[in-house]
Amino acid sequence: MGALMLKEIRSFLNSITGYLVIVVYLLINSFLLWMFPGVFNILEGSYASIDSLFLVSPWVFMFLIPAITMRMFADEKKAGTMELLLTRPVTDMQIVLSKFSAGFILVLFSILPTLIYYVSVYQLGNPVGNIDNGGAFGSYIGLLFLGASYVSIGVFASSLTENQIVAFLIGVFLCLFMYIGFEQMSELNLFGNADLFILSMGISEHYTSMSRGVLDSRDMLYFISLIVFFSLATRLVIQSRKW
Repeated sequence: MGALMLKEIRSFLNSITGYLVIVVYLLINSFLLWMFPGVFNILEGSYASIDSLFLVSPWVFMFLIPAITMRMFADEKKAGTMELLLTRPVTDMQIVLSKFSAGFILVLFSILPTLIYYVSVYQLGNPVGNIDNGGAFGSYIGLLFLGASYVSIGVFASSLTENQIVAFLIGVFLCLFMYIGFEQMSELNLFGNADLFILSMGISEHYTSMSRGVLDSRDMLYFISLIVFFSLATRLVIQSRKW
Protein backbone atom coordinates (compact mmCIF):
# COMPACT_ATOMS: atom_id res chain seq x y z
CA MET A 1 0.00 0.00 0.00
CA GLY A 2 2.83 2.38 0.89
CA ALA A 3 4.58 1.64 -2.40
CA LEU A 4 1.41 2.43 -4.35
CA MET A 5 0.96 5.68 -2.47
CA LEU A 6 4.55 6.76 -3.16
CA LYS A 7 4.12 5.81 -6.83
CA GLU A 8 1.11 8.13 -7.09
CA ILE A 9 2.94 11.00 -5.39
CA ARG A 10 6.02 10.58 -7.58
CA SER A 11 3.89 10.37 -10.71
CA PHE A 12 2.10 13.57 -9.78
CA LEU A 13 5.23 15.52 -8.85
CA ASN A 14 7.09 14.30 -11.96
CA SER A 15 4.56 16.11 -14.14
CA ILE A 16 4.15 19.84 -14.63
CA THR A 17 0.48 19.46 -13.71
CA GLY A 18 1.37 18.65 -10.12
CA TYR A 19 3.29 21.83 -9.57
CA LEU A 20 0.78 23.90 -11.52
CA VAL A 21 -2.05 22.81 -9.23
CA ILE A 22 -0.12 23.82 -6.10
CA VAL A 23 1.11 27.10 -7.61
CA VAL A 24 -2.35 28.04 -8.93
CA TYR A 25 -3.90 27.44 -5.49
CA LEU A 26 -1.31 29.66 -3.80
CA LEU A 27 -1.50 32.37 -6.47
CA ILE A 28 -5.30 32.61 -6.35
CA ASN A 29 -5.25 32.86 -2.57
CA SER A 30 -2.41 35.37 -2.59
CA PHE A 31 -4.11 37.65 -5.12
CA LEU A 32 -7.50 37.56 -3.38
CA LEU A 33 -6.16 37.85 0.17
CA TRP A 34 -3.36 40.38 -0.32
CA MET A 35 -3.53 42.20 -3.66
CA PHE A 36 -7.06 42.53 -5.05
CA PRO A 37 -9.31 44.98 -3.17
CA GLY A 38 -12.54 43.51 -1.85
CA VAL A 39 -14.14 41.62 1.00
CA PHE A 40 -11.42 38.94 1.00
CA ASN A 41 -8.48 41.35 1.26
CA ILE A 42 -6.78 40.83 4.63
CA LEU A 43 -5.13 44.24 4.70
CA GLU A 44 -8.50 45.97 4.31
CA GLY A 45 -9.96 44.08 7.26
CA SER A 46 -10.61 45.78 10.58
CA TYR A 47 -8.91 43.09 12.62
CA ALA A 48 -6.08 40.57 12.28
CA SER A 49 -7.56 37.42 10.79
CA ILE A 50 -7.03 34.92 7.99
CA ASP A 51 -10.71 33.98 7.80
CA SER A 52 -10.69 34.93 4.11
CA LEU A 53 -8.41 31.99 3.38
CA PHE A 54 -11.01 29.58 4.71
CA LEU A 55 -13.81 31.28 2.77
CA VAL A 56 -11.97 31.13 -0.55
CA SER A 57 -10.31 27.70 -0.27
CA PRO A 58 -13.45 25.51 -0.59
CA TRP A 59 -14.20 27.06 -3.98
CA VAL A 60 -10.62 26.89 -5.23
CA PHE A 61 -10.23 23.30 -3.99
CA MET A 62 -13.48 22.44 -5.78
CA PHE A 63 -11.58 22.66 -9.07
CA LEU A 64 -7.99 21.93 -8.08
CA ILE A 65 -8.56 18.71 -6.12
CA PRO A 66 -10.48 17.02 -8.98
CA ALA A 67 -7.52 18.06 -11.16
CA ILE A 68 -5.26 16.15 -8.75
CA THR A 69 -7.42 13.03 -8.58
CA MET A 70 -8.81 12.83 -12.13
CA ARG A 71 -5.99 10.64 -13.42
CA MET A 72 -5.66 8.25 -10.47
CA PHE A 73 -7.94 5.48 -11.78
CA ALA A 74 -8.84 6.92 -15.19
CA ASP A 75 -5.22 6.80 -16.29
CA GLU A 76 -4.86 3.20 -15.11
CA LYS A 77 -7.91 2.19 -17.16
CA LYS A 78 -6.83 4.05 -20.27
CA ALA A 79 -3.28 2.67 -20.12
CA GLY A 80 -4.59 -0.87 -19.55
CA THR A 81 -2.72 -1.25 -16.26
CA MET A 82 -5.83 -1.51 -14.11
CA GLU A 83 -5.95 -5.30 -14.41
CA LEU A 84 -2.26 -5.50 -13.49
CA LEU A 85 -2.90 -3.30 -10.47
CA LEU A 86 -5.73 -5.56 -9.31
CA THR A 87 -3.45 -8.63 -9.45
CA ARG A 88 -1.04 -7.17 -6.90
CA PRO A 89 -1.00 -8.73 -3.41
CA VAL A 90 -3.12 -5.93 -1.97
CA THR A 91 -6.83 -5.68 -1.36
CA ASP A 92 -9.12 -3.42 -3.36
CA MET A 93 -9.58 -1.24 -0.29
CA GLN A 94 -5.82 -0.86 0.10
CA ILE A 95 -5.61 0.31 -3.51
CA VAL A 96 -8.34 2.88 -2.86
CA LEU A 97 -6.69 4.07 0.37
CA SER A 98 -3.29 4.39 -1.33
CA LYS A 99 -4.82 6.63 -4.01
CA PHE A 100 -6.70 8.61 -1.36
CA SER A 101 -3.62 9.00 0.86
CA ALA A 102 -1.50 10.21 -2.05
CA GLY A 103 -4.15 12.78 -2.98
CA PHE A 104 -4.49 13.97 0.60
CA ILE A 105 -0.71 14.38 1.01
CA LEU A 106 -0.63 16.49 -2.16
CA VAL A 107 -3.44 18.66 -0.76
CA LEU A 108 -1.43 18.98 2.44
CA PHE A 109 1.55 20.16 0.38
CA SER A 110 -0.72 22.87 -1.03
CA ILE A 111 -2.01 24.00 2.36
CA LEU A 112 1.29 24.11 4.26
CA PRO A 113 2.67 27.22 2.44
CA THR A 114 -0.43 29.16 3.53
CA LEU A 115 1.01 29.16 7.04
CA ILE A 116 3.02 32.11 5.73
CA TYR A 117 -0.27 34.04 5.70
CA TYR A 118 -0.81 33.20 9.35
CA VAL A 119 2.70 34.28 10.31
CA SER A 120 2.30 37.51 8.32
CA VAL A 121 -1.00 38.42 9.98
CA TYR A 122 0.48 37.46 13.35
CA GLN A 123 3.29 39.97 12.82
CA LEU A 124 1.01 42.66 11.38
CA GLY A 125 -1.35 42.56 14.35
CA ASN A 126 -1.50 45.49 16.72
CA PRO A 127 -0.05 44.48 19.08
CA VAL A 128 2.02 41.72 17.48
CA GLY A 129 0.29 38.38 17.97
CA ASN A 130 -3.19 39.89 18.15
CA ILE A 131 -4.84 37.00 16.29
CA ASP A 132 -7.24 34.28 17.35
CA ASN A 133 -4.80 31.36 17.41
CA GLY A 134 -7.43 28.85 18.50
CA GLY A 135 -9.79 29.94 15.76
CA ALA A 136 -7.06 29.74 13.12
CA PHE A 137 -6.01 26.27 14.30
CA GLY A 138 -9.60 25.00 14.25
CA SER A 139 -10.12 26.47 10.78
CA TYR A 140 -7.05 24.69 9.45
CA ILE A 141 -8.37 21.42 10.85
CA GLY A 142 -11.65 22.08 9.06
CA LEU A 143 -9.79 22.83 5.82
CA LEU A 144 -7.93 19.52 6.08
CA PHE A 145 -11.20 17.63 6.58
CA LEU A 146 -12.70 19.48 3.61
CA GLY A 147 -9.69 18.66 1.44
CA ALA A 148 -9.82 14.99 2.45
CA SER A 149 -13.54 14.87 1.59
CA TYR A 150 -12.93 16.39 -1.84
CA VAL A 151 -10.11 13.89 -2.45
CA SER A 152 -12.39 10.94 -1.65
CA ILE A 153 -15.01 12.36 -4.03
CA GLY A 154 -12.40 12.96 -6.74
CA VAL A 155 -10.99 9.44 -6.45
CA PHE A 156 -14.52 8.05 -6.76
CA ALA A 157 -15.12 10.16 -9.87
CA SER A 158 -11.87 8.90 -11.39
CA SER A 159 -12.93 5.30 -10.84
CA LEU A 160 -16.06 5.80 -12.96
CA THR A 161 -14.35 6.48 -16.29
CA GLU A 162 -11.14 6.15 -18.26
CA ASN A 163 -11.37 9.74 -19.53
CA GLN A 164 -9.54 12.22 -17.28
CA ILE A 165 -11.60 15.21 -18.44
CA VAL A 166 -14.84 13.38 -17.70
CA ALA A 167 -13.47 12.35 -14.31
CA PHE A 168 -12.57 16.00 -13.63
CA LEU A 169 -16.05 17.24 -14.56
CA ILE A 170 -17.78 14.56 -12.48
CA GLY A 171 -15.50 15.39 -9.55
CA VAL A 172 -16.23 19.13 -9.79
CA PHE A 173 -19.99 18.49 -10.02
CA LEU A 174 -20.03 16.13 -7.02
CA CYS A 175 -17.87 18.47 -4.91
CA LEU A 176 -20.15 21.39 -5.80
CA PHE A 177 -23.29 19.41 -5.04
CA MET A 178 -21.97 18.07 -1.74
CA TYR A 179 -20.81 21.55 -0.71
CA ILE A 180 -23.91 23.65 -1.45
CA GLY A 181 -26.42 21.30 -3.09
CA PHE A 182 -28.10 20.16 0.11
CA GLU A 183 -28.10 23.72 1.43
CA GLN A 184 -29.96 24.89 -1.67
CA MET A 185 -32.41 21.99 -1.41
CA SER A 186 -33.17 22.81 2.23
CA GLU A 187 -34.18 26.35 1.21
CA LEU A 188 -36.91 25.09 -1.14
CA ASN A 189 -39.21 24.25 1.78
CA LEU A 190 -40.17 20.99 0.12
CA PHE A 191 -39.18 18.71 2.97
CA GLY A 192 -41.06 20.28 5.89
CA ASN A 193 -39.52 19.37 9.21
CA ALA A 194 -36.72 17.51 7.41
CA ASP A 195 -35.15 20.76 6.15
CA LEU A 196 -32.59 20.83 8.94
CA PHE A 197 -31.68 17.21 8.28
CA ILE A 198 -31.24 17.93 4.55
CA LEU A 199 -29.06 20.93 5.43
CA SER A 200 -26.90 18.80 7.74
CA MET A 201 -26.13 16.40 4.86
CA GLY A 202 -24.12 19.07 3.04
CA ILE A 203 -20.46 19.88 3.56
CA SER A 204 -21.00 23.64 3.87
CA GLU A 205 -22.92 23.42 7.15
CA HIS A 206 -20.19 21.42 8.88
CA TYR A 207 -17.25 23.22 7.30
CA THR A 208 -18.67 26.61 8.26
CA SER A 209 -18.98 25.43 11.84
CA MET A 210 -15.35 24.27 11.94
CA SER A 211 -14.18 27.45 10.18
CA ARG A 212 -15.33 29.37 13.24
CA GLY A 213 -12.73 27.44 15.19
CA VAL A 214 -15.34 25.17 16.80
CA LEU A 215 -14.16 21.54 16.76
CA ASP A 216 -17.44 19.72 17.27
CA SER A 217 -17.23 15.92 17.26
CA ARG A 218 -20.42 15.81 15.15
CA ASP A 219 -18.73 17.79 12.38
CA MET A 220 -15.64 15.60 12.43
CA LEU A 221 -17.81 12.46 12.42
CA TYR A 222 -19.67 13.82 9.39
CA PHE A 223 -16.46 14.32 7.40
CA ILE A 224 -15.09 10.92 8.40
CA SER A 225 -18.39 9.28 7.38
CA LEU A 226 -18.33 11.11 4.04
CA ILE A 227 -14.77 9.96 3.33
CA VAL A 228 -15.63 6.37 4.27
CA PHE A 229 -18.77 6.44 2.11
CA PHE A 230 -16.99 7.57 -1.06
CA SER A 231 -14.05 5.24 -0.39
CA LEU A 232 -16.42 2.28 -0.12
CA ALA A 233 -18.24 3.45 -3.24
CA THR A 234 -14.91 3.55 -5.09
CA ARG A 235 -14.10 0.02 -3.95
CA LEU A 236 -17.51 -1.12 -5.20
CA VAL A 237 -16.80 0.39 -8.63
CA ILE A 238 -13.44 -1.40 -8.76
CA GLN A 239 -14.97 -4.69 -7.71
CA SER A 240 -17.63 -4.37 -10.41
CA ARG A 241 -14.90 -4.96 -13.02
CA LYS A 242 -14.58 -8.51 -11.69
CA TRP A 243 -18.26 -9.33 -12.11
